[in-house]
Amino acid sequence: MSEQKIKVTIIDDERDTLTLLNNFLSRKKAYEIKTYSSPLSALSYISKDTDIILLDVMMPQINGIELLPKLKKKYPNAKVIIMTASSTLRIVLDAQRHGAIDYIMKPFESLEIITNKIDEIL
Repeated sequence: MSEQKIKVTIIDDERDTLTLLNNFLSRKKAYEIKTYSSPLSALSYISKDTDIILLDVMMPQINGIELLPKLKKKYPNAKVIIMTASSTLRIVLDAQRHGAIDYIMKPFESLEIITNKIDEIL
């Protein structure tokens, strides 16, 4: 892998989750992290060259499944991994139909699952 950092954007309305993921991923020198607690702000301010978007499903304003097609339209090259506490097949299939390439269950079994998925995808 080149010296260029992997740009990871995290969108989750839970500040504790944002802090946890930011602190964990920031320890990996290969990642450049941006976090957004507002899904609508994220839609406006995500960098065009973001590589990975970690997207929560259950959020106020607009949920992750509704936000996903808007993100993919605006940032077609970004790989989206949804994060959900709901294990229903419908949510996973909706997310995949709208462009998500994978999902992670919350609460996280381990944070290494996240870095493993990012590495697999890229």
